[in-house]
Amino acid sequence: MRIAAMGDGKRATGVPPVCLGVVVGAHGVRGLVRVKSFTAEPESVAAYGPVETKDGARRFAIEAKGMVKDLVLCRLEGVSGRDAAEALRGTELYVPRERLPETDGEEEGWYHADLAGCQAVGRDGTVYGRVVGVQNFGAGDLLDIAPEAAGETVLMGFTDENVLEVDIAGRRIVIDPPIGTFDEGNGAGEDDA
Repeated sequence: MRIAAMGDGKRATGVPPVCLGVVVGAHGVRGLVRVKSFTAEPESVAAYGPVETKDGARRFAIEAKGMVKDLVLCRLEGVSGRDAAEALRGTELYVPRERLPETDGEEEGWYHADLAGCQAVGRDGTVYGRVVGVQNFGAGDLLDIAPEAAGETVLMGFTDENVLEVDIAGRRIVIDPPIGTFDEGNGAGEDDA
């Protein structure tokens, strides 16, 4: 099971919490919120106990009430009206890592949270940079990589073709980026002379 992690704050244990979803808006007038879930089974967003905000300042008991398209309808404790629900738009919902089940070590024996900080290297040993997170804007997972040579982060599709190996213990990901992903005009005109 992959669970996305978008947080960088650490709790008392020193282990970053894991983001299970984000509130995308209100549903109705009684305080339900629509949550984009980052869990393998969307309704599992409510399966790991109370959730909290990124900074840990607010905590909510959460109950999944149903689905609307690909969003989970949830009741958050203390949120009783549409205005209160709408005010939470954009709020990421986190749980401590220790509440999540251990990964099984099979094909995807890790969470997206585990990828942050891993070195991104090519199959030939070229160091491309470090993974800063995993994004998903609706068309699939993207690795967000901070290039070794500085500059803006690079988004690369998290596909079997692009990601050859994930070594969590070694803190590295072996990648085969599409041509031009990390180039800034390098190679243009090299054959001219």
